[in-house]
Amino acid sequence: MPEVFSISQNPITAHAFNADRSQLAVSLNSNDAQILIRSGPEWVPTEMLTEHDKVITSIDWAPNSNQIVTASQDRNAYVWQQTPDPETGKIVWKPTLVLLRINRAATHVRWSPKEDKFAVASGARAIAICSFDPENNWWVSKLLKKPIRSTVLAVDWHPNNVLLAAGSADMKARVFSAYIKEIDERPAATVWGSKLPFNTICGEFTSAAGGWVHSVGFSPSGDVLAFASHDSSISIAYPGGPVYNIRMPTLPLVTLTWTSEDNIIAAGHDCQPIVFGGSDAGWQEIGTLDNGSYAAGSKAGPGSVGRLKAGAFATFRDADSRGQTSSGTTDTKLSTIHQNTVTSVRPYAGVPGQITQVSTTGVDGKLVIWDTASVSALTGRMAAMSM
Repeated sequence: MPEVFSISQNPITAHAFNADRSQLAVSLNSNDAQILIRSGPEWVPTEMLTEHDKVITSIDWAPNSNQIVTASQDRNAYVWQQTPDPETGKIVWKPTLVLLRINRAATHVRWSPKEDKFAVASGARAIAICSFDPENNWWVSKLLKKPIRSTVLAVDWHPNNVLLAAGSADMKARVFSAYIKEIDERPAATVWGSKLPFNTICGEFTSAAGGWVHSVGFSPSGDVLAFASHDSSISIAYPGGPVYNIRMPTLPLVTLTWTSEDNIIAAGHDCQPIVFGGSDAGWQEIGTLDNGSYAAGSKAGPGSVGRLKAGAFATFRDADSRGQTSSGTTDTKLSTIHQNTVTSVRPYAGVPGQITQVSTTGVDGKLVIWDTASVSALTGRMAAMSM
């Protein structure tokens, strides 16, 4: 059964856990990031990270080095480390400056697997690959620019610490080389290529119906790329092979994560985590982690679609199809646990390739922890189509 936590009345823009899941960093749609610790059935705020001037768009927490990186609409990123306060001796989070060299908002940030680099997506049609400069005690960046034509909305690292996937509003998902000679060892050849100088394009895929790409993710092996688009589709691309596109009759997905080499969990405006499964022979939608039975007062069954059952939609549907006005209906509670858009889904328990639990946060201010094995069937879905 999912664990549900009400973190805030405000939307949760981004969230990230520390290595042992005892602490949580969240952005509550503001310019501050909060650190919370688990206390029984709730999460209690302990510290505020205050350095940004505008809304924090993304957070990532490095599990081994215990560093937090935040990115914001103020065109800045900061790396936070725990250090003793020189006056009180208390352990506090201190920021380190990152020289991003971008002139538009930072939209998404992720640590590399070895935690010696991180990637910052931006509205400046560029991705900043940041590494630490010990001489000046700050983080410097190299920019991936060509051939990006619009805002980069999401990034994800390949397990080899060199390749980077990016999804952008020019309706493309791309795989870049983010190889930095001073930091990275020469990478072994992969299915994406063998010669990998910085800014090499190793793959480029187009959204099926022309929607901007909200989320990208490499499979645990790094040999497959998945991306979700605003055209209510999710695509699974095999380099040099087929690209499977699943079009859905629901609202768009905005976030995804791989739980194994043959399973993906994605969520978005439909307010529930949806499970996809397949292989290089084909992909399909399997079901949902939210069977509708946990929401109090829910009348819809597991086959229902979250946001599309909202009161306003039902009112217009009844007026159009039946000539009815549902003046007596005032219930706008969804049958799903999340009552608004899911903004982020991330692995919570397990190891890469065998994720047993995932966490989601949303515009409703909730944090939900789901068991990946608890899948309920959805009916009336479309099968995968190969492009």
